[in-house]
Amino acid sequence: MARFVLWGTYCDDALQKREPFRDEHLNRLKQLKESGTLVTLGPTEGSTHVFGVFESDSVSSVRTLLEADVYWREGIWTHLDVYPWIQAF
Repeated sequence: MARFVLWGTYCDDALQKREPFRDEHLNRLKQLKESGTLVTLGPTEGSTHVFGVFESDSVSSVRTLLEADVYWREGIWTHLDVYPWIQAF
């Protein structure tokens, strides 16, 4: 498996807009973490950007996972970039 980095953006007022979807989002992240697909994920201070590290087969498989997330489907995340990552340390 390879590692991939997510860098994305949140909508304006994300903290308020995410509230109805937060439990679904966090439960899904927990499942991805337990399966070994998700290494880490979280917002920047101020919740303007999201950063994550995934283990998967390809950029497209990570994008598929992200686009299935309720935060993407409901417009909480507004832009997602996924890059192959080489962990140096």
